[in-house]
Amino acid sequence: MNILEVKDVVSGYGSMEVLHGVSLEIEEGKIVALLGPNGSGKTTLLRTIFGLVTPTSGKIFYKGEEITGTPPEEMARKGICYVPQEENIFPSLTVQENLEMGAFIREDDFSDRMEEIFEFFPDLSNRRKSRAGELSGGMRQMLAIGRALMLNPEVLLLDEPSTGLAPVLVDHIFERIQSLNKQGVTIFLVEQNAQALNTSHKAYILEGGEKKAEGTAKELMANEEIGKHYLGR
Repeated sequence: MNILEVKDVVSGYGSMEVLHGVSLEIEEGKIVALLGPNGSGKTTLLRTIFGLVTPTSGKIFYKGEEITGTPPEEMARKGICYVPQEENIFPSLTVQENLEMGAFIREDDFSDRMEEIFEFFPDLSNRRKSRAGELSGGMRQMLAIGRALMLNPEVLLLDEPSTGLAPVLVDHIFERIQSLNKQGVTIFLVEQNAQALNTSHKAYILEGGEKKAEGTAKELMANEEIGKHYLGR
């Protein structure tokens, strides 16, 4: 069953159209990657799905319900959380305070959930009283993901979590993403790093605001033209 569907979405900023009729499907319980070069519209698509940008046409569905243009706070309440590539933590707050901010719409006791996240990211647990601005790039990404997880999302939208990280940290981030998926979280992963294919069940290629290809990771990696133009082979 598709938990998230994007149908013929046209979107952008003011008079600048970035997405030109994009359609894709994200199956429940899967990791789906969206790859493409800089400026292809990947981030705009995530922002449009999450309600930060309103499409000029097209529709977005979550569990069969149309959610086109739904405000971000309501999206979070429905079970969709978004981790942007930049400005995804509060650097002046501690690690623990960042997680508390992630639970801003919860009205119940979320202390158990916080401890689960510290268990999932043990490096953060050791730094829970440190200011987030003092963390390494890899730990900042873990904190940003952990903050989103405070709401127990069903769908996690991740915008290039490997950007700027050393290869060993990239491996660790992707391992954590796979572990989250095994716990039942559906993940839509935007990346430039072709390594994301090894993490994903399905992938799409976006360029110039248009879908250029789709298929399983194995199918895309086996395609010589796609490998040459989009995967750096």
